[in-house]
Amino acid sequence: MIYFKFPFDEKLYSTDHNSIKENISFHAFDGLNEIGFAGNIAEITAGDFEKATISSEDLPKDQSGFAAETKTEYLRQLEKTIEVIKENGLPKLVYSRRKICTGFQQIDLKKSFENLCLTYPNAFQYIFVQGEYSWMGAFSEVLGKFNKKTHEFETMSLAGTLPVSEKWSEKEIEEQKPVTLYIRNILEKYSENIDESETYDHVSGNIKHLRTDFKARIRPEDLDAIIQELHPTPAVCGIPKDFCRESIKELEKYPRELYAGYIKIKTGDTVQYFVNLRCARFYQDSVHIFVGGGITAQSNPEKEWTETELKSEAILKNLVIL
Repeated sequence: MIYFKFPFDEKLYSTDHNSIKENISFHAFDGLNEIGFAGNIAEITAGDFEKATISSEDLPKDQSGFAAETKTEYLRQLEKTIEVIKENGLPKLVYSRRKICTGFQQIDLKKSFENLCLTYPNAFQYIFVQGEYSWMGAFSEVLGKFNKKTHEFETMSLAGTLPVSEKWSEKEIEEQKPVTLYIRNILEKYSENIDESETYDHVSGNIKHLRTDFKARIRPEDLDAIIQELHPTPAVCGIPKDFCRESIKELEKYPRELYAGYIKIKTGDTVQYFVNLRCARFYQDSVHIFVGGGITAQSNPEKEWTETELKSEAILKNLVIL
């Protein structure tokens, strides 16, 4: 079972039972796991959603053995991350953590999702329960959008994070630049017609990012190759990609699972790919909220901790816990 909304679209969608074809699939960060949903994408009425049963009681208890990473542990590990960045001359490396919430009787998943949709109407929002897996998220980063008729491909460079009220510093500006360059270099391999926007503020709830948009006309047969080159982008991994991906395995305390992976959705006219960022995995007795940030040689560990705390609020403040 899955329910979702596209950015800037108030309609609620799910999948029907009229097809065995998987039109929605969640891909893990490391590419080793995929969760698919069979059926055609169909609009769901408010009445049908009201009747739907989405219960945390059907989920397994948390037997992962993971404990929440303390602030002291995070700061210590971030110092190691900054050392790796300096020793190897990296422009950026993304470090993430889990914020784990326990000590409650039950989560009202349906109301939590409704709250999330109200808070982030311009984001891609979803909730699903599939066997032992249940995830919820709302985020704005588009990995790619392909129009089957015009062959136009869209993507974005989204990086750098601050509270909405603060002004950009050199750290955030320099963090976003290599993401933009990385995307530009990939698209230039597949298209001679690339439109690149000016960099501007992208506001998401209580935080903002720097964003640059790209459009390019590509060949349909190149779509999969472009997505595989783009993922994981420097915004969720770092530069150079292969080195940073291996460093993440060594530095991070937990596997990312679906966090910082991507969601592929096929409709009649488009194929859309969304980066799975502001998200959480649910168990019957716990919630694992995934948060991270782009780290550079100039990063301040205390500020990075505060940034991840702000990002966790995207999920945490919308949960209805009984």
